[in-house]
Amino acid sequence: MSLLEVNGLEAGYGLSQVLFGVDFSIDEGEAATLLGRNGMGKTTTVRSIMGLLKPSGGQVSFNGRDITRAAPYRVGQAGIGLVPEGRQIFPTLSVEENLKAFARSPGKWDLGKVYAFFPRLQERRRNLGSQLSGGEQQMLAIGRALMTNPSLLILDEATEGLAPLIRQEIWAKLAFLKTEGQAILVIDKDIDALAGFADRHTVLNKGEVVWSGSNARLTAEADVVRSHLHI
Repeated sequence: MSLLEVNGLEAGYGLSQVLFGVDFSIDEGEAATLLGRNGMGKTTTVRSIMGLLKPSGGQVSFNGRDITRAAPYRVGQAGIGLVPEGRQIFPTLSVEENLKAFARSPGKWDLGKVYAFFPRLQERRRNLGSQLSGGEQQMLAIGRALMTNPSLLILDEATEGLAPLIRQEIWAKLAFLKTEGQAILVIDKDIDALAGFADRHTVLNKGEVVWSGSNARLTAEADVVRSHLHI
């Protein structure tokens, strides 16, 4: 059963249209990706799903409900958790305060479960968000999204700007979440990591879907996908 369905999505900023009929879907328990170069519409797609940008056309459905123009808090209540580009944690709140601010029950994720998942956050629980390293901030952003007990976790630029060891840790944590049945949508540029992680992939170019397929198809057509990504 499709958890998220995006059909014919169109969106933009002012008179500038960015998305032109974007289509993709994510099933329950599935990991999927949005790939593309900078400025190709990935973040605009995420903002449109989350209600942070009102689409000019198309439809976004989640769990069979139309959420196309729902307010962001309604999208969160519906069960979508976002790890935004740039992390956007609260710099003047402690780690624990950041996590508690997003707590939502019922669900399996609470403060203790997040600390067990990211022990470093428990060690730093009294530190302010501004006192964390980039990797720690990303862990906090993921933990904060998990505190909403989402059915779908969206990560916009999941490992951008992180040291290699931290990136490996983040991918390992996401792989574990997938084994636990967590549906995940990842936007990232690390095609090798994504190929080993996700079930299906969608490539955007200038706001349009130019390629989509399974992990097996991505492997078979890697050169085609890389040509779209200019890598």
